[in-house]
Amino acid sequence: MAVSVSAVVLLGIVVFVLIRGGYVRISHALACALLGFFLASTGAAPTITSAISTVTGWISSI
Repeated sequence: MAVSVSAVVLLGIVVFVLIRGGYVRISHALACALLGFFLASTGAAPTITSAISTVTGWISSI
């Protein structure tokens, strides 16, 4: 749970900086957010969560 909250905060900051810098339009950020929201309700969500957990575990062991 702590990893997913941290990832959401980090990605939120990245998106905010990209929008402020003019690299990403608000409509593009909204489309990405909706994609993530709908992807979370599919059968791919457990696989993605497992992959993220594996990567964060690998990074923390370095």
